[in-house]
Amino acid sequence: MNQKILAIDIGGTAIKSGLWENEALIELPSFETPKTWDEMKAYLKILVEKNQITDGVAISAPGAVDAEEGVIYGVSAVPYLHRFPIKQELAEFLGVPVSFQNDANCAALAELWQGNAKGLESAALMIIGTGIGGGIAINGKLRPGSNLFGGEFGYQIMNNDTLETLSDLGSPVAMSERFSKIKADGREYTSKEIFDLAEAGDELAQEQINQLYQALSIGIYNILISLDPDRVLIGGGISMREDLLLNIEERVQKLLLKKGAKELKASIMPCKFLNQANLIGAVSQFLTEQA
Repeated sequence: MNQKILAIDIGGTAIKSGLWENEALIELPSFETPKTWDEMKAYLKILVEKNQITDGVAISAPGAVDAEEGVIYGVSAVPYLHRFPIKQELAEFLGVPVSFQNDANCAALAELWQGNAKGLESAALMIIGTGIGGGIAINGKLRPGSNLFGGEFGYQIMNNDTLETLSDLGSPVAMSERFSKIKADGREYTSKEIFDLAEAGDELAQEQINQLYQALSIGIYNILISLDPDRVLIGGGISMREDLLLNIEERVQKLLLKKGAKELKASIMPCKFLNQANLIGAVSQFLTEQA
């Protein structure tokens, strides 16, 4: 049976949307994240009516999403989403079934369903962005954890003295802020500019990128020796850089060898889905709930 589902990915600054129809996603224009919950509901109502959605709305959201309870705990850049029965309220307002799942978990679901984790028994997915999130799959199913912290790899403490986390040291956004602060020339550098400077021989840029790669490699090493998954997938915009994967693979292998875990065969790959991952994963969550 062909279904027409509205897929929504709520971000701190923008909201992506798409239509799932005929087993494929058609992207719709993105729009600025509304300032209030009432504005958000009103905009979703317009999308539902305009696109004649009768089957349902699948939502990828930030925060600690309890998909079953229909409540979003934790904190996020969209504070009005938290700690009330959001799923029930929105379903009643829109008049169609609604599903919610955490954005990083949605990316993991997309890879499990139709991506580079399809058919695997276990996989860990690391999404590298402003912070570092992720997802864990065991027996082919998402494992959100007892407290919805499954896959929150960014919380790993990487420095015993400063208590800096993987999100602090492995995020390209955090690296950009740190580089700009140390450079102190009045400019705010992007991570792409820092990579370009490193290639041109800038020692500070090279040092910061080395720190980024090492933090990510230690994070992945920790995942490998803790979970021993069939595969670790890397997502986020930076995953498109070929040198990222080559550097991380080499560093992880050295860490495994150095620490006596050379028999552990690490399969590290980029995600299949990039910009559409959260939308496709949201649809997967919706279809699972409706099955």
